[in-house]
Amino acid sequence: MRYDVVVIGGGLAGLSCAIAVAERGKRCAVVSAGQSALYFSSGSLDLLAQLPDGSAVGAPLAALPELARQAPRHPYALIGAERVAALSAEAQRLLQRCGLNLQGDGERNHLRVTPLGTRRATWLSPQAVPTLPLAGALPWRRIAAIGIEGFLDFQPQLAASSLARELGVQAEVAELHLPALDRLRNNPSEFRAVNIARVLDLAENLAPMAAELQRLAGEAEAIFLPACLGLEDDAPLAALQAAVGKPIRLLPTLPPSVPGMRLHQALRRRFQQLGGVFMPGDSVLRAEIAGGRVAGLYTRNHGDIPLNAQQVVLASGSFFSNGLTARFDGVREPVFGLDVDSRAERADWSHPDLFAPQPYLQFGVRTDGRLRALRQGEAFDNLYAIGAVTGGYDPLQQGCGAGVSLIGALYVARQIAAEENA
Repeated sequence: MRYDVVVIGGGLAGLSCAIAVAERGKRCAVVSAGQSALYFSSGSLDLLAQLPDGSAVGAPLAALPELARQAPRHPYALIGAERVAALSAEAQRLLQRCGLNLQGDGERNHLRVTPLGTRRATWLSPQAVPTLPLAGALPWRRIAAIGIEGFLDFQPQLAASSLARELGVQAEVAELHLPALDRLRNNPSEFRAVNIARVLDLAENLAPMAAELQRLAGEAEAIFLPACLGLEDDAPLAALQAAVGKPIRLLPTLPPSVPGMRLHQALRRRFQQLGGVFMPGDSVLRAEIAGGRVAGLYTRNHGDIPLNAQQVVLASGSFFSNGLTARFDGVREPVFGLDVDSRAERADWSHPDLFAPQPYLQFGVRTDGRLRALRQGEAFDNLYAIGAVTGGYDPLQQGCGAGVSLIGALYVARQIAAEENA
């Protein structure tokens, strides 16, 4: 099977790159081994929230030169500050074309309210998530944090306590009971955000839910609910707000996350609308290499039938998705045997303080300035590496995981298009 581009990995980096090359008229296939890490995300996207030295970042694009000084192997440093700025704006437009209506921009981070009621700096957030400026406050002084009876993945008491302590708002706590959820509630393994959303999104449950929320909210100016609504789009939330007559905001829950699933589904839908081929439940086992190029890919589902492509993009993720594997003798990239940035001694892989930056999070495939993957110090002619499989940055401590994925994806897509045109 022949394609212009084969992308290994169906997460944020892989799908974004696939969409970008498909929009340029390339025939593209995505090989996706399993559930995307987006299903475990909040739905918000970080660009840069902190420098390696621990300094907080308010203006991500303005901080790029200092980031490059502190971390010259960071993907942003390899790509260059000017390109990162342009690609961050391009990424927002790509997400809009996928039908995602997100708030925020790269010039200035904003704060999103977390499920624990704390604040976290980020780049882009779903419209349904409560946000505030870095030096600002919520527009409401009295909030009702309402959980769902029997739903253990969101604790309104914790959210209300933090909101009151950190933001000075009056936060009241209540729990929503709807008979429509009783069947799910009787089976704890099914009482999860996604299944709850499938019930609450039904039109026949709008009126009883709105009536119960009006009663529970009382005099509160706004309502915070767990993100168990709007599995496909924001229409159920808009209808509920209109019926209740008050602003309603959603706080992401423990995985699987409804906002994260919506993000993944929107990207996949856009890719397939463009004619892209999505191969779920498949994984690349080995590659045929000839003359510094990837000549063929062999997957679990296709056996001896190779996938042939002019360009290959590795977006297989980190340890979580087996894009990297850790053994007693070191960290490896399992498909191509690429060079990996890591530490020789296992004792140096992690820090004993659980909340300290963990060294292993910066492990990953080495690339050149074009994000071409390296093996024995030599760059492949037609193999790029993007997203969590690459090294040189800490996505958690630096708050840049989504940005690295999106910007690296678009940077590589531009190069592929330029090479094909040349």
